[in-house]
Amino acid sequence: ILKDNGYATSWFGKDHNTPAFAASSVGPFDQWPTGMGFEYFYGFVGGDANQWQPNLFRNTTQIYPFQGKPEWNLITGMADDAIEYLNRLNQTMPSKPFFVKYAPGATHAPHHPTKEWVKKISDMHLFDDGYEKLRERIFENQKRLGVIPADTKLEAWPNEMLKPWDQLSAEEKKLFIRQVEVFAAYCAYNDSEMGRIIDTIQEMGKLDNTLIIYINGDNGTSAEGGPNGTPNEVAFFNGVPVPVDVQMKWYDVWGTEQTYNHMSAGWSWAFDTPFTWFKQNASRLGGIRQNMAISWPARIKDTGALREQFCHVIDIVPTILEAAGIKQPEFVDGIKQSPIEGTSLVYTFDEKNAKAPSKHKTQYFE
Repeated sequence: ILKDNGYATSWFGKDHNTPAFAASSVGPFDQWPTGMGFEYFYGFVGGDANQWQPNLFRNTTQIYPFQGKPEWNLITGMADDAIEYLNRLNQTMPSKPFFVKYAPGATHAPHHPTKEWVKKISDMHLFDDGYEKLRERIFENQKRLGVIPADTKLEAWPNEMLKPWDQLSAEEKKLFIRQVEVFAAYCAYNDSEMGRIIDTIQEMGKLDNTLIIYINGDNGTSAEGGPNGTPNEVAFFNGVPVPVDVQMKWYDVWGTEQTYNHMSAGWSWAFDTPFTWFKQNASRLGGIRQNMAISWPARIKDTGALREQFCHVIDIVPTILEAAGIKQPEFVDGIKQSPIEGTSLVYTFDEKNAKAPSKHKTQYFE
């Protein structure tokens, strides 16, 4: 829709929309991003990717920018490519509006940050007192910030499923802290690189009139590592738990190209606070709830404010269309279109509507 209305359209990062039978370098390419309205694609096809040596494509051509560059990482490579793309567009057609879908591998497994970011996080000692204490700190911060009601009660820790921190051995604690520090470093590293892209748009003088919709999450935080985590996520998918003493063999290289790592599910439970469960259970809000922030300086003046109207990912397309002043087409390529399900969030942008009732009344998910 945006391409047909004069936008430059691009997609960076994860494309898990292409069917597996079409995900090879010979296609067919009709359900790749470039076959579905995106003029430019730089990313990987599938659910996740090794960030050090990804299965990487530019449009539909496989590329290998990491060859001979052991320090190369897709989180930075992807940001570099997005910045180059935006600069090319701005230099050649500065008046052309753009739409960028940016879907990094972070924080889906494998957790592959640079060593510099791991050290930054490790030096902060954020996780030394364990996942229950982390959960309590998050919970108190959420109440202080007003993002949950002050009288919210925190459900008891699931002792039968996830061993309480004070019952772990010293070796288990050491491993689990390493796992979560690498996860947190991956998240912080990715945020920093996305910040470079936003800085680029600001340098172009276009940030005021750019709508940014930032959704952070992997459904809920993922527990695919199981109770003990794993140095190789594929082991989990094949029902192979890796004992802690075996995992310790990878302690010094956790998050490098020698691992396809995931963390203990105890951290996943904590990061989904105040809800329970995680990505693998959609029947609880911990399995589906994600953070979202929206910025549009020229339009949204109530910066830093909270909105509590119900919204779902299907509301994003109607929001973009209303913001851009574009109506949903009745026909595309001669095919009559079903109405878009979802509700634009633009009504929530104004401070006067901060407490307005949600216009999105019903939602099905599974």
